[in-house]
Amino acid sequence: MKLDIFNHIFPLPFFTRLEELLPNGPIERWKTIQTLYDVDARLRMLDEFGDYQQILSLSQPPLDEIAGPDQTPALARLANDGMAELCRAHADRFPSFIASPPMNNPDEAVIEVERAIVELGACGVQIHSNVDGKALDAPEYFPVFERISQLGRPAFLHPARPMQHADYLAEEVSMYEIFWGLGWAYETSAAMARIVFSGLFDKLPDLKLIAHHWGAYIPHAEGRLAKHWGARASQSADHAYGPLQDNLKHPVIDYFKMFYADTAMFGAQAASQAGLDFFGAKRSMFASDCPFDAEGGRIFMRDTIAVIDSLRCSDGDREAIYSTNARAMLGLN
Repeated sequence: MKLDIFNHIFPLPFFTRLEELLPNGPIERWKTIQTLYDVDARLRMLDEFGDYQQILSLSQPPLDEIAGPDQTPALARLANDGMAELCRAHADRFPSFIASPPMNNPDEAVIEVERAIVELGACGVQIHSNVDGKALDAPEYFPVFERISQLGRPAFLHPARPMQHADYLAEEVSMYEIFWGLGWAYETSAAMARIVFSGLFDKLPDLKLIAHHWGAYIPHAEGRLAKHWGARASQSADHAYGPLQDNLKHPVIDYFKMFYADTAMFGAQAASQAGLDFFGAKRSMFASDCPFDAEGGRIFMRDTIAVIDSLRCSDGDREAIYSTNARAMLGLN
């Protein structure tokens, strides 16, 4: 049995509400991806892959990009209730879901995290790489991470970066889809760095964080992380001048290896091997990022499986990546 831990879907009640809130948004484009909102189409696709289960999570955009803090708590409840219903109705294919909290309302986010995990059975919480442009190490978000850690479930770190986030200061918008093609991986990596250097792992040693797309650029920056980054002095206006390492209990590289990571690399063989080599098989978990391809998820699923089957690792490692790691972490044994 393969357990695919990072897949996106819109529960139909939430999708209907989204269409009301974003009448000029990307709804028509989303409707072209039938498996994104039509559960029967998703189930028919999964039948093609045999013993295959998916953990469900809400698709983009983040709730804080849809509405203000007065509306996002209700949106989160609608989304999470819809996810829980899908999992109850189709437990053989969808054993659990990742909850979406209203991060632009941190007090309500803490409440929703607890409700979704304790009452609805969510196996984790999806946190985007920023909250309406604000970094995750801002003090108001600490109670959210603290409650996730206390409840013994992981946070799934997903990138978020809009087209309006320009690639150059002299421009107004990102060109050539760079905001997505390169920017999302940067967003994940930057969020991981802020989490590390802010000392979040020291404050919450039991916190489990899963970095999407096998840790994005982090495996490829190992040389900087291991020998140089921590020794550099912070020269920003709001930080004391001194080596970044001084504020941490362990070497910088050790913190980046505390993250878990998933295999959603869109069939990239070399990058996948780099992710596995950096994080190790015990901290790597199968994910395809279904359904955002030309076949509603089939291409990502097929290509990811083909890559994992060809990685330089033992059969035991492969089994751990495909299923046993995630089942243990998510409480699905």
